Amino acid sequence: MELLDILKAKLRGTLNLQQLKREGLTVGKNFNAQEGTIIDPGHCWLIEIGDNVTFAPRVHILAHDASMKKSLGYAKIGRVSIGNNVFIGAGTIVLPNVRIDDNTVVGAGSVVPYSLLGGGVYVGNPAKKIYSYEEWIEKEKQNIKNTIVYDGKYKIGNISEENKQKMKEELSIRCGYIE
Repeated sequence: MELLDILKAKLRGTLNLQQLKREGLTVGKNFNAQEGTIIDPGHCWLIEIGDNVTFAPRVHILAHDASMKKSLGYAKIGRVSIGNNVFIGAGTIVLPNVRIDDNTVVGAGSVVPYSLLGGGVYVGNPAKKIYSYEEWIEKEKQNIKNTIVYDGKYKIGNISEENKQKMKEELSIRCGYIE
């Protein structure tokens, strides 16, 4: 069964977390890696992921950089440490020798070439701090009070065709929030 799971993961392009753990990857509790996530399989023992961490789709965590391998004969390697209560947005790339401290959000499409202090919201290439975590939470709380909020019946698997159309109309010119 394990070989079949490995083959399925390779064909689907999905993460084989159990294999990476056997090779030395350290992962805490409540880790969620969404589809297309890549954790450097060739150096996974250099990567540590804390508790309550989410990787959105297509996040790349790299513990090596082979850009100079042909020229110099060496690839750069470095540890990657991701703290507790961290969210890394879709399409983000985390490079070697990076530490992302606790209570950090990294926005979609960011490139993280250096360590990020905890308690911040970072975006861009290279990632730069735009808010403290507390400022961001307060801003989002206010946004939630002033816009459309949907409950669980609006999620895939529960949503009716009528409610899909309703959401399309209501969200045509603004964002909303869903439980």
